[in-house]
Amino acid sequence: MLTNEKIAQLASKKGVKAIAVQNFLGSLGGMTRMDALMNLSMDARSYKWNTPTVNAIRSGILEACK
Repeated sequence: MLTNEKIAQLASKKGVKAIAVQNFLGSLGGMTRMDALMNLSMDARSYKWNTPTVNAIRSGILEACK
């Protein structure tokens, strides 16, 4: 389960765009892992997120959508 504390921890890592991590992971809802990863891929390209941000979001998805 992905908690608010875990999201905050992921968002606070070095080089991570915290708002992107918080907004993306906070809006997962009942999304499947596959849907979330596909959305991440599209959003990362659209918003030009850096690697640390994408990795933080991916970690959160894997935690939330087991």
